[in-house]
Amino acid sequence: SLRNDGRIWVPKQPGDKRPPNQIPEDERDYYLERLYPSFGNLTPRDIASRRAKEMADAGRGVGETGRGVFLDFRDAIQRLGRDIIEERYGNLFEMYERITGEDPYQVPMRIYPAPHYTMGGLWVDYDLMSTIPGLFVGGEANFSDHGANRLGASALMQGLADGYFILPPTVANYLAGARLEKVSTDHPAFRETEAEVRDRIARLLAIKGSRSPDDLHRELGSIVWEYVGMARSAEGLQQALELIPRIREAFWNDLRIVGEADEFNQTLEKALRVADFMELAELMARDALHRDESAGGHYRIEHTTEEGEAKRDDENFAYVGVWEYTGPDRLPVLHKEPLTFEY
Repeated sequence: SLRNDGRIWVPKQPGDKRPPNQIPEDERDYYLERLYPSFGNLTPRDIASRRAKEMADAGRGVGETGRGVFLDFRDAIQRLGRDIIEERYGNLFEMYERITGEDPYQVPMRIYPAPHYTMGGLWVDYDLMSTIPGLFVGGEANFSDHGANRLGASALMQGLADGYFILPPTVANYLAGARLEKVSTDHPAFRETEAEVRDRIARLLAIKGSRSPDDLHRELGSIVWEYVGMARSAEGLQQALELIPRIREAFWNDLRIVGEADEFNQTLEKALRVADFMELAELMARDALHRDESAGGHYRIEHTTEEGEAKRDDENFAYVGVWEYTGPDRLPVLHKEPLTFEY
């Protein structure tokens, strides 16, 4: 919403670290207005994010990290008056000032590009049950309310609506009418799973290395953001597939978890999640490298139109790719489900 009135810019000169109000108008690049004169600062989010990252990669990013851009309300305040801007965005400005200690009425905001994505979601019926009886799909994982629209606020709203209003009565109704076999903790599947989890926890606690789960998580996130995020390339994805296994090796050989298994241990909980994240990150990179086209939120810089938009290859990639896990340190197997469009 802030882009309705704010103007996005970066310094024209790479490495310019002057405070924004000291940079003259002729030394500012309002790059979205320059590149997309019809849309300007209201260019779609995925495109705006990719252009912001390009500015940062060219050395013109702002802030301590050099990865941000400015969102400036100076002209809007001059045109409309501070009262109007405060009425429209006052709560957002207040949050920003609390976080940064800077007054956005006086100093341009610093904003950060992020990946935006589309996701069709799983099919559900009116009760949010999938095609598998008893498997309910709540929140943004289903297609129901918002389709492929995956914005933060609307996805949050769908999760709240499903969780508060739909799933409590529908799941309860299903369970009330279901005839389910009783399963005790003596069941072989339960015993097998419990043993696997206990072994995994014991292995993590026994490493006693030097790096925290947060440290490894941050390193992994930086790689995914850089190479598997808003703009992807074959070279970058290959780089990610070389780096992620190194993080996994560091995780299983140099991880340090404080506390014990039989107490409330958030560090252990984080470590278990980060172990999953590494598997997921490698899968995302492998799938993105395999899909040699641009489509939806998957943007490969080698496959773009003259205008810089996504260029699909329906002749070779009109299928859903499903990767079968074959074990640790082994390549997954690709299964293809063709997509047929009659209209």
